[in-house]
Amino acid sequence: MGKEERFVRIYSQRTVLRTIEIFADTVTGVNYLYQTWGNTGGMSVLVDKDGKPVVSSPEEIKAMKR
Repeated sequence: MGKEERFVRIYSQRTVLRTIEIFADTVTGVNYLYQTWGNTGGMSVLVDKDGKPVVSSPEEIKAMKR
């Protein structure tokens, strides 16, 4: 049996120059937003309307895994 990945992509949206992806940490459930524009990019914790980190359950991560 192979080793599980710590981070999995659960969402992806792409255009010619821009990529937006959401990754979930399979250990903590915390979601991260990753965006690139041309050859520049960055990653940040994805937060809800109250400024708290978005956290997915293991079941949600498994169902959304791409």
